[in-house]
Amino acid sequence: MTRAEKAKRIGEVLDALYPMPAIPLAHEDPYTLLIAVLLSAQCTDLRVNQVTPLLFSRARTPQAMVKLTVPEIRAIIRPCGLSPAKSKNIHALSKLLLERHGGRVPRDFEALEALPGVGHKTASVVMAQAFGVPAFPVDTHIHRLAERFGLSSGRNVVETERDLKALFPENEWIRRHLQIIYFGRERCPARAHDPAGCPICSWAAAKRIRSRSPRAGAAARPARSRRRDRSLPR
Repeated sequence: MTRAEKAKRIGEVLDALYPMPAIPLAHEDPYTLLIAVLLSAQCTDLRVNQVTPLLFSRARTPQAMVKLTVPEIRAIIRPCGLSPAKSKNIHALSKLLLERHGGRVPRDFEALEALPGVGHKTASVVMAQAFGVPAFPVDTHIHRLAERFGLSSGRNVVETERDLKALFPENEWIRRHLQIIYFGRERCPARAHDPAGCPICSWAAAKRIRSRSPRAGAAARPARSRRRDRSLPR
């Protein structure tokens, strides 16, 4: 089976399981989505959704956010982790939105990536989910599953994004991004996975995956892979 044939069949499975996937981060507009995605780096979506209601009750616009001090923002977002850097970036990017973009989140990759704390993955999520611009953000789940399914080598996220964009039609990118995330969380975990019972790994796995207990999986996993996974947003 070629990669293209495999991708088509995987898409059919994902559409059957998640026909209308919703973005898991609670938000109301492009600005609150941008902040939520920034907070999700090295943090679960569940935790972000627990923190943002308090943050957005204090400041849900750039105008309101810059009126808070960095320590005030940091105190609210502390449970998300990396709060010293994230609080500075949230305050700084809100200020730049006012100075450069009239208080609006720009509908432009380059302008988004020029904001503090906003990398390509964050910009891709905002462009796709806030503006409907085709993008294929690659998070931890997508990166590991693309390798596990044999759709990409797994060498780096840039290569994974390039390969997935080539395999799936552009009009599918946004929903495939969300579908693979949900599939990875609910049906295809990194550890203690039963490939024989997996709707995709049972036939698509690039190499034989043995079912492991969490402890055995942690011991067997190469140190380089652990470092790579920690460097990616969850």
